[in-house]
Order: sequence, then structure tokens, then C-alpha cells
Amino acid sequence: MRHLYSCPLRWSDMDAFGHVNNAVFVRYLEEARIDFMHRLAPGDGSPSFTGGSVVARHEIDYVRPLVHRHAPVTVELWVTKISAASMTVGYEVKDEDTLYLRASTVVVPFDFTENRPRRLTAEEKTILKEYLDDAAHQRGAVAV
Repeated sequence: MRHLYSCPLRWSDMDAFGHVNNAVFVRYLEEARIDFMHRLAPGDGSPSFTGGSVVARHEIDYVRPLVHRHAPVTVELWVTKISAASMTVGYEVKDEDTLYLRASTVVVPFDFTENRPRRLTAEEKTILKEYLDDAAHQRGAVAV
């Protein structure tokens, strides 16, 4: 399963060359990732996905320039790897006809009261597996 986020383009996202600045794409990824994480939280008093997280790594391939328009782009997001204390999220920023960007982010759950990383809980791993890319799973990229 994949999470879809409709991301509006803002006039201020453009650079001097008239297309979305490379650094702004990181903001698009963040918006999609935060939307994803908030939707994962099961509620009902469960502590899963209610704490903080930090980004440990971004990897981005800029495929095509994106120019300003009124229609939003879609940020498609899925999980590519689950480990004891991190998850890797894959993304594509695209519309119906064009892929603009591929990226991945390593996200580490973080306990801000203790000021240190924490492990993913069993419940969090179970929820994340619903968004796991099957191809990554078949390649053995999942360590749970």
C-alpha cells in the first residue's frame, strides 16, 4: 500500500530559473511524511507514532524540473525498509504524466524527553509493514 499526499505549489517555491527550487522539494517530502505519520497513529490511547522522530538521511534524484502551476503534485510515499530503530521511506513526486523526483529518507524514532533515539515498537512495525514495498521485501531489505 502507498500513501498519497496532494501537495500544492506556492509561488515562493520557484527559483530564479522559474522552477521549484531543489531545497523546496525536501519540504514537499517533509509535508508528505508528516501527513503519513499522523495518519499511522492508531489513537485509542496507543503510544505508537505519537512521539518524535528525526531524519538521519535524505537521498534525492531530481528527474525533471517542475514549474509553477495551480494544480498540486502528488507525493507518493511507501516504506522500503524497517529495522529495529529506523525505517526508510521511499517517495515519488509526480503528476499523471511526469515523474519529477525520486527520494528516500531514513527516519529514526526519537524520545525527546530522554534526548535519544528509541526502537520501533512491535505495534509500529506491524503498522509500517502495511506500507512496505513488496519488491523491497522480496529482495531481503526488511530486517524486523
